[in-house]
Amino acid sequence: MKVSWMTADKSVPAIVEYGTQSGNLLQKATGVSKSYTFLTYQSGQMHHVKLGPLLDSTTYFYRCGGFGPEYNFTTPPPSGPSVPIKFAVVGDLGQTDWTASTLQHVAAQGYDVLLFAGDLSYADYIQPRWDTFGQMMSPYANYKPWMVTHGNHEEEQIPLLVKSFLAFNTRWEMPYNESGSNSNLYYSFEVAGVHVLMLGSYAEFDSSSAQYKWLQADLAKVDRTKTPWLIAMLHAPWYNSNTAHQGETESTDMMAAMETLLYQHNVDILFAGHVHAYERNLRVYKNQLNDCGIVHITIGDGGNREGLATNWKNPQPTWSVKRESSFGFGRFNVVNATHALWSWHRNQDVDAVMADEVWLTNLAAIPQCTNKAV
Repeated sequence: MKVSWMTADKSVPAIVEYGTQSGNLLQKATGVSKSYTFLTYQSGQMHHVKLGPLLDSTTYFYRCGGFGPEYNFTTPPPSGPSVPIKFAVVGDLGQTDWTASTLQHVAAQGYDVLLFAGDLSYADYIQPRWDTFGQMMSPYANYKPWMVTHGNHEEEQIPLLVKSFLAFNTRWEMPYNESGSNSNLYYSFEVAGVHVLMLGSYAEFDSSSAQYKWLQADLAKVDRTKTPWLIAMLHAPWYNSNTAHQGETESTDMMAAMETLLYQHNVDILFAGHVHAYERNLRVYKNQLNDCGIVHITIGDGGNREGLATNWKNPQPTWSVKRESSFGFGRFNVVNATHALWSWHRNQDVDAVMADEVWLTNLAAIPQCTNKAV
């Protein structure tokens, strides 16, 4: 597990004390500290400390910087083909009242790991918004692992003055080195019986790119007997029947470059954000229904300040089975090596209302699909 936090005081050391008993933090880990300048804004000191090795399914208590409050987290269950695990899935959160509602509903449902499909703070060059976003997320991210990929709102590039993704890469350091990637914008990780690809819609993705070559190598390492579930997440959806964000190259060109590669390796689900609505598609490949294709799910409805995308294309494509312009979040509950339950919960009500649900069968468990895999 990696613990990341920011302090205004740059003399605070990058250390985390931790242990399995509250108030008895006998282990200590050290990490790195970094900061960044964005025009006239100077960030605090961002600390990243990796803890471990840790025991599976164990609650650890920890304290950052040698002082302050004690927090805790529970490590995920051990790796294995039939190990159950619960993911919360969100996108395009921002920091509005709808965001707060989504986060409260997510926490009430319970989860092991949160997957975030990009567009985090909606800072949009105003750097203090990154600080307020961190403060808003802390009551949740202090206790659960959050795994994120970037969106277009993280780019924040000013030619010759500020390089792209500066704040995102400094603040949200993901385990890209551990997965053989050379960029924080795309990486993979494994938890329980799931291999997760976190792809970069706004990094180069054509067949000659570093991301594409990394993806090829990463997919070649996947052992479906160990991690039978293979899921992907990115920001800009490849299949989208909303009128918003149609025809963008980050969607169309990336799909043209990578869809066949993911299809050949039997990726089960691809989660995306960007469109501020919910949409679930049937298994599809090259715009046609395909029993061995990928289930595409758009979950860009976390609660951002830009509002919902309410206009849909008609007629509804044959591959689109459920679509709704409401704020909400998803739950992906892996039950065993062959079956998982996906559900989407709208959050307009006092309680999170389950508005879509489907059981999914792992493609690795379907003989006609495994025969076409690379």
